[in-house]
Amino acid sequence: MNIAIVGTGYVGLVSGACFADTGAIVTCVDVNADKIRALQNGQIPIYEPGLDELVLKNTKAGRLKFTTDLASVLNEQEIVFSAVGTPPDEDGSADLNYVLQVAKTIGENMNKYMVVVTKSTVPVGTARKVRHAIQAELDKRGVSVEFDVASNPEFLKEGNAIKDFMSPDRVVVGVESERAKKILTKLYKPFLINNFRVIFMDIPSAEMTKYAANSMLATRISFMNDIANLCELVGADVNMVRAGIGADTRIGRKFLYAGCGYGGSCFPKDVKALIKTADGYGYSMEVLKAVERVNEKQKLVLFDKLQKAYQGQGLCGKTIAMWGLAFKPETDDMRESTALVMIRKLLDAGCNIRAYDPVAMNECRRIMGDKVTYCKDMYDATLDADALLLLTEWKEFRLPAWKVIKKSMARPLVIDGRNIFDSEELSELGIEYHCIGK
Repeated sequence: MNIAIVGTGYVGLVSGACFADTGAIVTCVDVNADKIRALQNGQIPIYEPGLDELVLKNTKAGRLKFTTDLASVLNEQEIVFSAVGTPPDEDGSADLNYVLQVAKTIGENMNKYMVVVTKSTVPVGTARKVRHAIQAELDKRGVSVEFDVASNPEFLKEGNAIKDFMSPDRVVVGVESERAKKILTKLYKPFLINNFRVIFMDIPSAEMTKYAANSMLATRISFMNDIANLCELVGADVNMVRAGIGADTRIGRKFLYAGCGYGGSCFPKDVKALIKTADGYGYSMEVLKAVERVNEKQKLVLFDKLQKAYQGQGLCGKTIAMWGLAFKPETDDMRESTALVMIRKLLDAGCNIRAYDPVAMNECRRIMGDKVTYCKDMYDATLDADALLLLTEWKEFRLPAWKVIKKSMARPLVIDGRNIFDSEELSELGIEYHCIGK
C-alpha cells in the first residue's frame, strides 16, 4: 500500500515511520529541503524515544522515503495524509494556510482516485475547505477526477508516541463514503488485528473529537490546580483529595495531578482554537475560558512561592536552579512550557539561572540564548543556588542525593512544581520544602 504523508514534524514523522513498519510504502514530504536532506542522511530532527531506530530501520528497508516534491510522487499513492502545522493566529484560531496549500497542490496534480486525509488538528469545517480547494484546482484544469476527503486526528502522547501509534486505544476516522472507509480500514488493520478499535463517524464529528478530547484533559488539569490552590488555603492535602475523588469510577485517576500548569503543542493551542471556533458561531465556551485563565495563573505559582520565601529581601542577584525545561518528560518540546514563563520572570527579577534538563538544553539555548547557564547535570545546577525549582518530572530527578544538594546550595530551599518529593524526608534533612496544594 502506497501512502504519502505531507509534513515531517512530530505527527508526520512518527506516523510515517509506524505505517512503514507494518509494510506500507511511505513517502514523507516536506518543503524544508534541509530537513529532508537530514532525514535522508539518517538525522532525526525531533526527540522521541525509539523514533530514530524506527526511521533508520524502515529507510534501509526501502519502505520509508523522503522528498520535497509532492507532485512527483502524488499519483503513486492510494492515500495522502496532510500532517502540516496549524499554528495559532494572533486571535487564537487555527491557521489553515499550510493545510489548504497541500490541498491546492493535490488538486493541481492528481490524475487518479485517492483519499486525502487530514491528520493535523483542525477546526470543524476544514474538510469542506480542503474538498473545495482540491475541486477548484481540478475545475481550473478542466478534468474530472474522483477523490475522497477524510479526517483522522492523532492522539499521540509525546514521549510515548510510538507505543500509542502501534497499540492505540482507539483510532478516530471521519469519512464520507464506503470506498474511503474500506481503504482506511485496510491501512489500520495491521495495528488492530486482535481488537479492531477504529471508530468511524462523519467528518465534522471526527474534527470535533480531537479538540474535545484535549480540552477535556486540559479541563481536568486546571480543575485540579484550582482545587490544589484552595487546599493550601484551607489546610487540606491535594494528594489525599486526588486519591479520594480518583477512586470514584465516574471520575477515574488519570489527569488528576496538581502541578505548575500544562504546556506543549496541543493543549494550549487546541483550547484556544475551540474557544475561537465557538466564538465564530456566536457561542461562548465559558468553561474553557476559565480553564485557560487558571492555567496561565498556575504557571506563575512557583514564582509566587519563591517570592514569598524571600519576602522582604527581593530576588535580585539570587541564583536559582531549575530542574526540567521541557513541558513534560521524555521530550525536548518547550512550546508553552512553564519553564519559559519562569525563566522570563526570574530574569526580569534580576536572578541568575542555572538550568538542567536531560534532553531540552539545546532547545532552551535556541530560544533563550546565553541568558541561562546550562549545567552538565542536576547537581551542577544546584551549586551555590538560593533555591531549586522542579518543573519537569524526569525520572532521574526522583531520587536525588539530598545531602549532597544541601551542602552545595547557598540556601536549601526546594520548590516542587510536580509534587514528586517527600516533604518529611526533606524536612528531616533540614531542607525547606514547598509544593503544590498542601
